Amino acid sequence: MATENKNLSVYDKTKIPNAKQLRFGIVVSEWNHEITEALFQGAQDALVDCGALPENVVRWNVPGSFELTFGCKKMITDQQVDAVIAIGSVIRGETSHFDFVCSATAQGIKDLNVAYDVPVIFCVLTDNTLQQAQDRSGGRHGNKGTEAAIAAIQMAVLGR
Repeated sequence: MATENKNLSVYDKTKIPNAKQLRFGIVVSEWNHEITEALFQGAQDALVDCGALPENVVRWNVPGSFELTFGCKKMITDQQVDAVIAIGSVIRGETSHFDFVCSATAQGIKDLNVAYDVPVIFCVLTDNTLQQAQDRSGGRHGNKGTEAAIAAIQMAVLGR
């Protein structure tokens, strides 16, 4: 697996551009709240650690991962951000609903990246179990939110 023996929270701050002049949007799914809150905290902490001013980080909540695409689109059009991080968590259940939500969310975020000149970072965990999600949101594999924040900084600088 991609995260095997890798801590998602490790980054070399000397290789990351300073984020002081950048404005970020973070759109957070309320579904699987424990996981998405941990991902948000990892993202916010990394942004601030890399120089982002807390007042330049705008957070919006949406009901679930499926709604992230619309939330991110509105963040781009209404908030003049340099990058957006889409945070969600979808955990496989007993039906094919998981496959539809994951596919539509990934496709929607990809479509935003094609349609707009503002990068949207995909920070949606698509795990088979709650334990896998916990491992990637501050557990043994670190925090995917941290990794997404670093990607957001890099892509925001690239987009300028």
